[in-house]
Amino acid sequence: MITKFDSLFAGHIDMDNVGYGGIPVNDRRFPNEHLATVFDKAQAMAQLMDRLGYNAFWMAEHHFQHEGYECIPNVLMTAVHLAHVTKPLKIGCGFNITPMWHPLRLAEDFATADILTDGRIIFGVGRGYHTREVETFGAPLLDQPANRELFEEQVDIIFKAFNEESFSHRGKHYTLPPEVPYRGYALKELTVVPRPLRLPVECWQPIQGGTARALDFMAKHGIRGLIGGGSAEGGAMHKVVLGWQEAHARRGQHLEMGERLCFGFHFYLAKNREQGIREAAKYYEENMKMFGELRLVRALSDEQIEIMRDPKRAATAKLPRIEDAIANGGVLCGSPEQVVEHLKALERRYPGLDRVSVSLSVGVPQEVCLEQLEWFASEVMPAFKQVKVAEPAMAN
Repeated sequence: MITKFDSLFAGHIDMDNVGYGGIPVNDRRFPNEHLATVFDKAQAMAQLMDRLGYNAFWMAEHHFQHEGYECIPNVLMTAVHLAHVTKPLKIGCGFNITPMWHPLRLAEDFATADILTDGRIIFGVGRGYHTREVETFGAPLLDQPANRELFEEQVDIIFKAFNEESFSHRGKHYTLPPEVPYRGYALKELTVVPRPLRLPVECWQPIQGGTARALDFMAKHGIRGLIGGGSAEGGAMHKVVLGWQEAHARRGQHLEMGERLCFGFHFYLAKNREQGIREAAKYYEENMKMFGELRLVRALSDEQIEIMRDPKRAATAKLPRIEDAIANGGVLCGSPEQVVEHLKALERRYPGLDRVSVSLSVGVPQEVCLEQLEWFASEVMPAFKQVKVAEPAMAN
């Protein structure tokens, strides 16, 4: 049953003129002073969530985004700061893109964060989806098989570094340690100093395609999975949950439906669904413009992606609408009672599910983010009796 509520903040700054008829994605450019406001926005959201009884505030690692959508380049550094201005709230790395790191630097940085925050940082890994980011850092992304191969070797190394007092690794991409002389002896093993104090490390990874190879790899390392909004009622999410069970069964582990998973949704509360659609549609459309261009929305055709670049055509074209996303279960929109009803249905279908992430689309301004998170905490979370909910706080 659902006992934990999280929220993922990808790092979007406040922006105007959003939606299909708004400024095209590639035409957005903000000054550095505006881009830097992302940290104040993250802190305001985290401190509010801390007071209201949320479980975890997740952030995403991204780079070079002068368009203002995903503007936090170092999740671990930001997480350490947020942990020091909050109390029980956990801060999640959703996710560190390992192909843009040396795996041992990532292992060291997480271990440092684990110690400095007394275990309040949740580790997370991902493969990346922006060519501008991953390829700029010298790793493959256009070559998807090469990207996955590199990612898997890196994650193998990270878990060796976490779990073994000393280790060595010989692979296609890394020889660790290098075969060099050191202080009069031949170097054979390495020890990460410091290692995390809390073992095993809780680790999360997003699930996109849900291939057997990907799920088997996650099961091997005990990595937990975040399934994005998707089509909960349309069958896509359910197929992933079944594949997740099968991957663990191949390792002799029986999981309840939904166990070791988090279901992620965009949400928007209103007095009724009609009002919610009117207010949230432009944010849903901005989200679609940004992610559709990156080929993360499989249902979009090349023609639709091209149309979204032109606000005059996009405003009236046949493009994905928020009504469809609500009907498919990927967006929670409407009154608190309607959202509770939807989540209760998920709880019945997936008895092993204990965590849900509710997030705001890119483009939602800080004031609205705070209002929505407070409303959700005061009128949705109490319906799940196991959730410890704090007294409502004013979203200033």
